[in-house]
Amino acid sequence: MTNTINSKRFVIRKSLIGKDTTINVEFKNGKSCTYNHDKVYEIMKDTLTKLPCFIKYNSYTSSTNVPVSVRELVEVK
Repeated sequence: MTNTINSKRFVIRKSLIGKDTTINVEFKNGKSCTYNHDKVYEIMKDTLTKLPCFIKYNSYTSSTNVPVSVRELVEVK
């Protein structure tokens, strides 16, 4: 079963790893995107484990855009 989350920002959370979650994002600038959390996490894993925000808060967010490393995987409208 796939879980779906609607959000106002791009997010990767440790608590969602392995849960087959689809995330729908609508940014403030009107752009939107849909992505599979686990697939994006696998690509970003090496970078995320070094980021202070991911280490301290167990999550990474971006309220303005999708990270460059996963833009080709994420459907941006």
